[in-house]
Amino acid sequence: MTVLTNARVVLPDGVRHGELRIEAGRIAAPSPVTEDVLDLAGRYVIPGFVDIHVHGGAGASYQSGRGEEARRAAEFHLAAGTTTTIASLVTGSPGELADAVAGLADLAADGVLAGIHLEGPYLARERCGAHNPTLLRPPDAAEFRRLVALGRGHLRMITLAPELPGALDLVREAADAGVIAAVGHTEAPGATARAAFDAGARVATHLFNAMRPLHHREGGPIAAALNDPRVIVELIADGVHVESGVVRLAFEAAGAGRVALITDAMAAAGMGDGDYRLGGMEVQVRDGRATLAGGSSIAGSTITMADAFRRAVTEVGLPIEQAAEAAALTPARALGIDSRVGSLEPGKDADLLVLDDDLAVARVMKGGRWR
Repeated sequence: MTVLTNARVVLPDGVRHGELRIEAGRIAAPSPVTEDVLDLAGRYVIPGFVDIHVHGGAGASYQSGRGEEARRAAEFHLAAGTTTTIASLVTGSPGELADAVAGLADLAADGVLAGIHLEGPYLARERCGAHNPTLLRPPDAAEFRRLVALGRGHLRMITLAPELPGALDLVREAADAGVIAAVGHTEAPGATARAAFDAGARVATHLFNAMRPLHHREGGPIAAALNDPRVIVELIADGVHVESGVVRLAFEAAGAGRVALITDAMAAAGMGDGDYRLGGMEVQVRDGRATLAGGSSIAGSTITMADAFRRAVTEVGLPIEQAAEAAALTPARALGIDSRVGSLEPGKDADLLVLDDDLAVARVMKGGRWR
């Protein structure tokens, strides 16, 4: 039994002053048993972050599917508080994606990753962002089935543009296969986005970015997602992708229960300025901002979930419990694993973070073990 005393425990409905008990790797109910006691001197305890959209970090990318490189990225984000990670892949050739999915499935089976996210290759050319436009292609059910098989149950999400031929059928097939369909990198009008949500899509990939913008006469995918209570919207709260006032507006419209903070981090996270690659695209990072070399398209971020969480509180102005919900419980809910992770409730995995006074991550616990 480990007991964290004198803590400010952040729960979805507020902050509770007192203690948190951990036993056998899980959050435990109150008990008179006392063994290993740690006095937190009033520090916050929050659930470990759940990042459902991240491409890499510490100079490593998930795109190769190589175990050593992927482990380095996952360990970097774990040290920064992400206790549950979904590895995201950008658009690649059929062979490249097949190799990456097969390799990452091994790490998911080992518990290093919580699954795999395909961001592409079925995206709109007009909204391709940092994806290689020459590799974009229409939805291919046969290719998707091969990737599902190679994922061995660990392919968890696929982002696609619903206006492409065959996209709505693929949304239905994904739902039947237990893979979350996400609407993103799209030029779809609102009616098409709504049709995708009716077909089973349940996530909007990095809302506002790489999609038809909101307009008062055509709300597009943004209005469709914000107005649909079935849909969880991703937000990159890095101060680059979405301005803080717009982040606040999205929370007002959807609530913390439907906003999932993500990093969309690429290999440069934790590395500083320099030249990198995202998939097959050259990326330059200057002053922490990642863009395609020679262009202005944003190419992922360089933040951690700890950065996104702290910015949500200090710059967006969210109450700490709402920021914690958006960084942990809501993304866990998107994945359907919220019965196990995402909040500090008895019976859930003891994945938690202790914060310093400035809300920086001081200690990380995963499965009841300090990391």
